[in-house]
Amino acid sequence: MIQRGLLPEFSPAALAQARSFRGAALESGPAIRDLRDRLWCSIDNDDSRDLDQLSVSESLANGAVRILVAIADVDALVERDTPIDQHARTNTTSVYTAAEIFPMLPERLSTDLTSLNQDCDRMAMVVEMTVTSDGTVTDSDVYRAIVRNKAQLAYDAVAAWLDGRAAPPPRLAAVAGLDEELRIQDRVAQSMRAVRFRRGALLLDTIEPRAVYDGDVLMDMRADEKNRAKELIEDFMIAANSATVAYLESRRFPSLRRVLRSPERWARIVQLAGDLGERLPIEPNAVELEKFLEKQSRVRPDRFPDISLSVVKLLGSGEYVAEISGEGVTEHFGLAIRDYTHSTAPNRRFPDLITQRLLKAAVAGRGVPYRSDDLVVLARHCTEQEDDATKVERHVRKSAQALLLADRIGERFDGIVTGASEKGTWARIFRPAAEGKVMHGFEDLDVGDHVRVKLIGTDVERGFIDFVRVRG
Repeated sequence: MIQRGLLPEFSPAALAQARSFRGAALESGPAIRDLRDRLWCSIDNDDSRDLDQLSVSESLANGAVRILVAIADVDALVERDTPIDQHARTNTTSVYTAAEIFPMLPERLSTDLTSLNQDCDRMAMVVEMTVTSDGTVTDSDVYRAIVRNKAQLAYDAVAAWLDGRAAPPPRLAAVAGLDEELRIQDRVAQSMRAVRFRRGALLLDTIEPRAVYDGDVLMDMRADEKNRAKELIEDFMIAANSATVAYLESRRFPSLRRVLRSPERWARIVQLAGDLGERLPIEPNAVELEKFLEKQSRVRPDRFPDISLSVVKLLGSGEYVAEISGEGVTEHFGLAIRDYTHSTAPNRRFPDLITQRLLKAAVAGRGVPYRSDDLVVLARHCTEQEDDATKVERHVRKSAQALLLADRIGERFDGIVTGASEKGTWARIFRPAAEGKVMHGFEDLDVGDHVRVKLIGTDVERGFIDFVRVRG
């Protein structure tokens, strides 16, 4: 982290500031609504302690539903240019490694005072959206409120219940009416998802490995797969981020957009589709790519995660761009959305905290809190630091994978090529989930090719896993 300009530890001043807070921020006034009586709940990973968002619904006429997303009001405690804010501005993101999590904010804030914890009153920014029966968002608003999380739920347990594979989680069952509330949210999210895909949002199902421990002993790198509950939250967060941009635009405020430009290697995506008997247009086209992906998810479900991974690698990385008063920015290719920002995770990402400050100023009728040139610099800085954090996470993940494979030298594995450039060729094997460099036999390989490899070496400290291609 230090080598890449990231701070692994908080300064004494930041820790002192964290200790100085007497409790969570609670405010009142005519502009702050009291929504604590609603059936708010959070759905996150089993081990998540920094809860950024809650959701709840309200049925309307003609099958429409009002969806409310509450986002933790981190700015209520983390003021600009204070020691904690300076640390957050430097790192710009929490760093999630297989060995340890390095939070963007001190844990007293991110897992307590600014976290939307169960049975706690918290300040929040609420994004309210009206969704018709066909999944179209027709209206939205943003305001401040006090909320109370009625149930802290986890993705896997909620997904198993929604799919009919398990009983409702105890916390869900303990809150009267929450079961029906979540079924409404699930139905609305599925309809919103269908609308996004019709517009060209990409159906991608990459399998990212997560470290599995028995006590302090690393036991496995296990695939972290999507499920219905994750999709519910994903759809609501995408819609909330778009509504946030719409609100800022309506007030003639600038914004920090998240964009994914046209694919860097579209020609290779076209070639991959051709290898599978499908045709894509010569020029990048999100709608046609989504049709291809949707078909592959149906006809090749076992291979679909590999196809998704290949497409993700070929699409390239997203970036932050400052949008200043209607100048216009590139749409997010993977989401088929022009107006998109990051706003729903201010405990974990600094761009979301910047957006929250812009929103609060717009709601209150104050002036823009950031100058245009500051936003341009911040956008570039957040992109660079996020890239460096990703490299740190990847390095530690590869070290964990090298540790698991250290006693398996000489074994052979099936894999898929995930990278091919002048810097080298990389392949991911499936069991255990691990990625390494193909040292020999890589000359005719490209991203998406299936390959058989033999493990010839590991270096845990450097995160190196070395393969050679096995032909035939």
